[in-house]
Amino acid sequence: MAATAGVGHAAPSRPTPLRVVRIVEGRQNAQYAGRMVISGRMADVCAELERLAPQ
Repeated sequence: MAATAGVGHAAPSRPTPLRVVRIVEGRQNAQYAGRMVISGRMADVCAELERLAPQ
């Protein structure tokens, strides 16, 4: 019986970097938040939201 390499074991992966993208549409005034996309690990996204909340 031949063994299959990697079966049942996940390869170690690099941590996903936190990415924050602000989308400004058209002639939108800079004082308005517009839309924002935050992606990454859940803990990092939550920390970024906490950081942005007081602003």
